[in-house]
Amino acid sequence: MNKKFRFKLFLIMITFSVLVVGILALVDYNRVINQTVKHNESQLRQIQDIIEYSLGITEKAYYFFDQETAANMQEYTFDLMSKYEENPDFDEWDFAKLKEDFDGIDIYIINDENVIIHSSFEDDIGLDFDECCSKLARILDERRETGEFYHDGLEIEQATGKIKKYSYMATPDHNYLIQLGYDLQHGQIFEQFSFVDVASDIENKYDMINKINVLNIGGLYIGTSKILELNHENREVFEQVLKTGDTMEVKGVWKEEPVTYRYIYHDSEYDPGISKEKVIEIVYNDVELQAALDHLTNTYLLQFILSVSIAVAISFMISRWVATPMHLAFHDSLTGTKNRAAFDEYCKSTITFEQGVTALLMMDIDNFKSVNDLLGHDRGDDLLRRISNVMKEVARKKDQLFRYGGDEFILIMEETTKGEAAKAASRLIQMIRDEMNQIEDLKGLGVSASIGIAFAPDHGADAVELYKKADHALYASKEKGKNQFQVYQQN
Repeated sequence: MNKKFRFKLFLIMITFSVLVVGILALVDYNRVINQTVKHNESQLRQIQDIIEYSLGITEKAYYFFDQETAANMQEYTFDLMSKYEENPDFDEWDFAKLKEDFDGIDIYIINDENVIIHSSFEDDIGLDFDECCSKLARILDERRETGEFYHDGLEIEQATGKIKKYSYMATPDHNYLIQLGYDLQHGQIFEQFSFVDVASDIENKYDMINKINVLNIGGLYIGTSKILELNHENREVFEQVLKTGDTMEVKGVWKEEPVTYRYIYHDSEYDPGISKEKVIEIVYNDVELQAALDHLTNTYLLQFILSVSIAVAISFMISRWVATPMHLAFHDSLTGTKNRAAFDEYCKSTITFEQGVTALLMMDIDNFKSVNDLLGHDRGDDLLRRISNVMKEVARKKDQLFRYGGDEFILIMEETTKGEAAKAASRLIQMIRDEMNQIEDLKGLGVSASIGIAFAPDHGADAVELYKKADHALYASKEKGKNQFQVYQQN
């Protein structure tokens, strides 16, 4: 009985320990996971800030230190306007010679349909802005109407992706736009203030970064070795970022690996005209993050297993230390049944009548004093253990058995019937009689059992009241000759 109680105590303690350890570990695990995710996002935000700052510095450098280039482009444009007035037939112009005279600046002639019809850069001849770059085409139409000189900042060369500076001015008859293009990537300013180099350094430094790009308003990548275009889904996000100015993300694939594309709106303070609005694209993966999360998960799993193992060991030791005194507090050390203290605790609960009848059987050993007096207390203790074993055999699993004191036992049968209780009482009396007949030195002492029975709800609503009624019935059974049971009868 003590082992069973200790096992129950152990299960209760280990369940409580595992629950506490699990909750604490889960809370700490979620805290560390959130910190890891926040750190990853913070690192990504720092990278974003660096590339935004680098792009801004590049634009600022050109604004302050490359005014001479803009002035030269304006001067060359005015020269070309004079040439146009003298000879408007572009077929007769030597564009290669003009480029040489203009320090390597390319010349483009754009007609009123926004198509490049002549250029010193032959790869761009035939480029139709209405087809490739509708946003730029609308701006070209506006500039053709005003006839003023315009120059932009960082822009992209359609055929090569090179970073160039462009200027525009309409001919006096507004039939054409004369465009000049200056290669910025080979200049000293770009070499010292290159956001492309900064982006490349970040890509090499951080495994989480696959690629960093800067896109113009047409969605073309600035500074790449070849022209790249956005797919449909990315294009929609890109357009939304340009429209709202919000940072947005979209899931995608980079070299057959899952990645996230982050698009950040960039409104230049120093880059005028078409190139004022840009979008920074950061392509990043979560390989490092997932590896860190997996490592944390495995670490916390091992810690949890170790903590549970320690909790099991401690619970086992404590249950061994505590179980015996706790068990003895509510159990009889001689018979292993519950004791009077346990019955008193039981009496504090109210008996319910939802599941049939509750019977309280109170049993007293007849002539038990003679056993102690004639054969000794050791023999009496052995008799009590034997009788206790008989009662345990008769009792059902859900019944409650108490040694109330001395030679008195109480059996409480909940959810029973009057007939079942009477049958149990008869069986107890018979089995105890049979047990006594097998013991030679007890045959002449008249050892038997008397039982009094009280039923709820007929005789009372709680265990205390039933005990009193059963005790009255037990007294009646002894008055009638012992070795029998009596059900409580009201006088």
